[in-house]
Amino acid sequence: MTLTSSTRDTPVLIAGAGPVGLALAVELGLRGVECLVVEPRPQPTRLRPRAKTLNTRTMEHARRWGLAELLRAAAPLPVSWSQDVSFCTSFLGDEITRFTGVLGLADDGDSPERGQQMPQYVLEEVLRDVVTKLPAVDLRLGWRLHSLDTTGPGPVRATLCDPAGNAVRVTAEYVAGADGARSVVREQIGARYVGSTALRPNTGVVFRSQELVTAAPHPPAVQTWLLNRQTPGMMGPIDRHGLWWLIAFGVDGRSADFDARRLISGALGRELPVEVVSTDPWTARMELVDRCRSERVFLIGDAAHLNPPFGGHGLNTGIGDAVDLGWKLAASLAGWAGPRLLDSYEAERRPLQRRVIDEASTNMATLAPELLDDGLDEPGPEGDRARAAAARRITQTKRAEYFSIDLVLGHRYEDSPVLQASPHASGPWTSCAASGRRLPHLWVSPQVSTLDLVTGTHLVLTADGGLGARAGRAAAAAGLPATVTRLEQPLMRRLGAELVIVRPDQVVSAVWPTPAAEQHGETGFLDTTMAMLCGR
Repeated sequence: MTLTSSTRDTPVLIAGAGPVGLALAVELGLRGVECLVVEPRPQPTRLRPRAKTLNTRTMEHARRWGLAELLRAAAPLPVSWSQDVSFCTSFLGDEITRFTGVLGLADDGDSPERGQQMPQYVLEEVLRDVVTKLPAVDLRLGWRLHSLDTTGPGPVRATLCDPAGNAVRVTAEYVAGADGARSVVREQIGARYVGSTALRPNTGVVFRSQELVTAAPHPPAVQTWLLNRQTPGMMGPIDRHGLWWLIAFGVDGRSADFDARRLISGALGRELPVEVVSTDPWTARMELVDRCRSERVFLIGDAAHLNPPFGGHGLNTGIGDAVDLGWKLAASLAGWAGPRLLDSYEAERRPLQRRVIDEASTNMATLAPELLDDGLDEPGPEGDRARAAAARRITQTKRAEYFSIDLVLGHRYEDSPVLQASPHASGPWTSCAASGRRLPHLWVSPQVSTLDLVTGTHLVLTADGGLGARAGRAAAAAGLPATVTRLEQPLMRRLGAELVIVRPDQVVSAVWPTPAAEQHGETGFLDTTMAMLCGR
């Protein structure tokens, strides 16, 4: 694919090559869908590694892409290094309590993958390298979107700026805005954020301290909360070679008396030689766009929603947006999808985006300043009592933030136009299949999960060869690409169904039997379900 200053066509134009835009490019590129990705930044932003956690669901997507091990190899902190979050008076002070097996880092049996600590810029570097090797993806660094013309029923007309500032006209069947909080795409389609901004300022600091690597008195932790009055906040390692991040709550990094070194010494509990790498003042925002679609233009990631970082959901929700939109765009371009399939993007993702904002806001209600109390750093019985009381408060108020697997893996899409109506699930999300939920992970063999059976098209799981064959014929008659796979009867019993139809994003589309499905009979269920899954 070559790009000149004349008009050209592309099936999909992606504005923004942060992790979310790159995830969409991977999702499309692996399906052979040509896409043009424009990104103003020549290199990922290293000085503000805000996102640091790839949750279990994101790693499941990486596994499906064949990239999970590549990402883990690039991660500065392996999962084995720590699975803990610590709460201390200061980094070098007394530990009050700790949580173990947080953020999906522990192997709890609910997934074939574990979460992964990884700075956002490392993820971007890996995905940039991946997409440059996908023939269908054209990544243009130093390029930016200038404007969109969405008038008329046909493709979208876009004007880009190349690195020299020249205007380049592009026509795209679809446009995805993955261009962040200052999204040009959002502005061009007239969408706007609705929500609120927190009153408390915060400041992030990145610093180097080689001495701190060996000075820590407690076992390693991916995050350490700091409960003291000089620097109430949290901190953790970016790598194992002396690079650290720190967030100070209630500190305005833009104020005239801001002193990064004083913040760091308060966080550590004493003076150590440090090098301040960067500072990043920020304020939490709880905002969702009033709409994330305008005809052929879609918003994903931060362009569509902003939430406080507590719980680590923002980046992961954006990658989920990219996955959901990606396979649906591919289906539409392949010609087998009806109009309701793309309608389902907003219907499915907005309730989840709202839930993430609400849960992150709840997590933000109790931060280090709210956990402070007198006597936490006192020696002897008085200090022991204060720290024990603080530990109880921490467990009551912060545990849900770090053990949110129901949000990460158990969320269910409701009221989608392309999912079988099933108001009541047949059982717990960890084992029973239900429409709108992620397919439960069960081991088919020692190295193969049920999730691994989803290879890019719809999947039909059944133990009954005759029922599977009839489902396959119904899918073919509807023009729905599907693969029929037979599982052993014990596995199907654990899934709670005789037949399970799974979408390319590993979300269950329909199950048989259910009381509602049986009203139509097997033939009626198969015919209507397959047409519905196509979005017709």
